[in-house]
This record gives sequence, C-alpha cells and structure tokens, in this order.
Amino acid sequence: MQGVADFDQIVAQTIGAGDWRLLINGDWCESASGATFPVENPATGQILAHVPDAGTSETTAAIEAAYAALPAWSAMPANGRAEILRKVAALMLERRDYLATLMTLEQGKPLSEARGEITYAASFLTWFAGEAERIYGQIVPASVANKRILVLRQAVGVAVMITPWNFPAAMLTRKLGPALAAGCTAICKPAEQTPLSAIALGKLFMEAGLPDGVLNILTCQDPVPFSETIFADDRVRKISFTGSTEVGKLLIAKSAAGVKRLSLELGGNAPFIVFEDADLPAAVRGAVISKFRNAGQTCVCANRIFVQRAIYEQFADLFTQEVRQLNVGNGLLPHVHVGPLIDLPARQKVERHISDALAQGAQIRLGGSAAELVGTSTFWQPTVLSSAKADMLVAREETFGPVAPLIAFDDEDEVLHAANATQYGLAAYFFTRDLSRVFRVAERLEYGIIGVNDGLPSVAQAPFGGVKQSGLGREGGSVGIDEYLEIKYLSLGI
Repeated sequence: MQGVADFDQIVAQTIGAGDWRLLINGDWCESASGATFPVENPATGQILAHVPDAGTSETTAAIEAAYAALPAWSAMPANGRAEILRKVAALMLERRDYLATLMTLEQGKPLSEARGEITYAASFLTWFAGEAERIYGQIVPASVANKRILVLRQAVGVAVMITPWNFPAAMLTRKLGPALAAGCTAICKPAEQTPLSAIALGKLFMEAGLPDGVLNILTCQDPVPFSETIFADDRVRKISFTGSTEVGKLLIAKSAAGVKRLSLELGGNAPFIVFEDADLPAAVRGAVISKFRNAGQTCVCANRIFVQRAIYEQFADLFTQEVRQLNVGNGLLPHVHVGPLIDLPARQKVERHISDALAQGAQIRLGGSAAELVGTSTFWQPTVLSSAKADMLVAREETFGPVAPLIAFDDEDEVLHAANATQYGLAAYFFTRDLSRVFRVAERLEYGIIGVNDGLPSVAQAPFGGVKQSGLGREGGSVGIDEYLEIKYLSLGI
C-alpha cells in the first residue's frame, strides 16, 4: 500500500513544474490579468496546480488565432490533416501511463479506468484521421443537358468545444478529432475541475506539428465571459458541448442570435432492463460495469435497474455479491474499483437521493453511506437499494454516483412504459436471450444508444448521442464528421 510520501512523489513527478498555461496561437501564456484558479485532487483535497483564469480578452485572442489559421488548415490536403491526428494518437498511447496518472490525480477515477480512457480517447483521433480521407462530394444528374451539378463538403469554420470533467481526455478527442479532420480550427474550454488533461493533450498536438492557431485551449473558472464572447462573435460558427440539459438549453437560446450550429450531448437517465430469460451472470456483470464505472459519474451509466419479478431476488443477491467486491479508495492505489465523487455537491446529491428512496420504502442491501477513508469526504460506498420505485428521485433524476436502485416489473409493456417515462433519451440497456424481444424492445426504447446484452457499448466507430432532451447531433461513427461540415451545391453551366 502506497503511503503519503509515495503520493507526494507521484504528484511531483506528474505535475512537477509543468507548464499549465493557456494555448493561444501556438504560444503558452498566462491570462492578461494574471489571475489563476486551483485544480484539486478530489481524493485528497490537495491543490495540484494553478491554471490561468481566462476571460474576454483571451477568448477574443483565441477566436482571432483560430480564424486566421482557418484558410490554410482547411486547404491542407486531407492526408496531411490525417497524418497529424495519427501522430497525436500514437503519442497518447506511448505516454498513456503519464496521461492516465494525470487524469486520476485531477479527476479521481481508478488508474486502470484512466488508462482505458486514454486508449479510448486516442481511438477517436485514429478513426477520424480515416474519415478525413473519406470526405466525399457528389455529382448529381442535372435536369438539362448543358448543366452539371456538384456537391462539395467543406469545413464549417471556427469550432468551440466545451468538455466535461468526467472524461477529460475522451470527450475532448471525440470533439476535436472530427473538427480537425474536417478542416475546422478549434477553441477548447475544458471543465474547471479537470483542465490539466486538456493542456497535456494540447502539448502533444503541438509536438505532432499542428500549425499555430489551429488548436487553442482556454481554462477559466467563470464560464460567462467566455460564453458571451463566443456567442457574440460571428467568426465562431460551431459549438459542441457536453454537460447538463439545463446548460444545453441556455446554449440553444444563446445560439439563436448568430444561428450557430450546435452539437449537444446532455443529461441521461439510463434504464437497465433484465428480463427473466436473460443470461443472469452476464446481466449482473453488465450492470456492475455500467453502474459503477467512474463511480457512477457517467451520462450513460445505468441509473434505473429494472428486473423482472420472477428473477428479482436471484438477480439482487448475485448483483449485491458482485458489488460487495468493489474496493473504494484513491484511484492511484492498486485494486481500487471506485474512486471519489468529484466534489461535495456530488456527494450531497447522492445523499438526497438515498434519503428520498428510504423515506418512500426502499431498503439498503449494501452501502448507503460515505466511505470513511483518508482524504476528502467525497468517497461513497457502492450502494444497492431494493424495493425501489420508478417515482423516487433516484429513478427520476440522474444520480451521477455509485447508487443502484433495483425496481421490479412484471411484463414487457410495463417496463417499456417506465423506461421511456423520462425527458431523457441518451442510453438504455437490456438483457434477454429472446431474439424477437431484442427487436421489439430495441425499436420501442426511446434512446439514441442501446446496449443489448452489452453494458459497455461506446466505441469510436459508432454514432454517440441521444434523443429528446439528451441532446442534438452525434459524435463518433461515420456521421460524426458531418457535424463539422457544410454542404455546398454548385450548378455549372457548360
């Protein structure tokens, strides 16, 4: 077991005297005011670094840099853009341990998960390097003999990426990969809780030969000056945001004045359905990995676990046994499966959801309270609630924590009605061995991503996104690059 001295050494080696500054037009710089804000380790409360607090002037400078770099970058042959993306992906894999350790320090997730995220993040760059080379146009049959009709696909322009704290590397490359592949230039604003991973990736892009101004990275504690500046500037044509539905709605309203294109990946409330004919051990494994990955702090994690009544007790016993094996602790320690929640408000939401469930008749099978460990007060025991109901807060709101409510159901129609009775439609899961049911249920679930006998469906080559109030557009897959391309129609007289 590593002691305090070991942790201090890891921090010193990883953070060290690192250059944690803004990237604007190829230069690493401080904020104009000299203001900074701290980045804390959620597991220990230790301040890891101070990063610049950018405002209006830095945002304007980044827009100017991205706009100036746009003509040359968008005109670069696709294979040139693809080559840089592949170089960055290779550098990420080469330095995976360093990047993963940095992520665990600032975000808290177990080191094994952080390593997996770096690999996943690199896969978006590799995938979209290939998509850059497949931006095809069309020749459309004309209506008269003396005309030819051509369709071109060109870069939207300057694109802004606003990324969340729960996947600080993968959410950046999932946006940046298609943007750069399409020929857009970019301004990235990482979450204030986890800016170090974005800065580290920015250094790799510059090392790989990305031209100055193509990528700009701004860190800021108050997002208002940043957002007001990008929405007021007509040179910004595209905004991609991952975060809450409430903020997403504000961005939609703000985008109206400039008619800016938006991609939004917003909140979720994923149902996980286990039918009585399911492979029970596989369903248990799928539920555990879906629910407790990143301490339940994912927008696609199982938020409501519906189990058919005939197998409810059997599933609950097996599931509880598996969850009991999960170790909570600092993500740098070996054999830790569940790290800390990101901050105190996250813990308070978990407490509120559990209290509401207990008041309405739910029972604690496992956990239910904070994990008293050395460090911060944000560690929470993996919790299993039985006798949960669909109208409890834990089933109506996105908990974003390691709490699994088990809800019994009787038949297919009942569970589909309950699963769809939400404003969200990002991810859903179900386990069954009935092929007819696979198609019936998948077609009726109102979600953009559906895992069938699969608790971990996300990959770079598949389109990721939701319906209803879970967002607009898709990231990943062959359609992901379309979010950063405009279609231009040429009618040519000959």
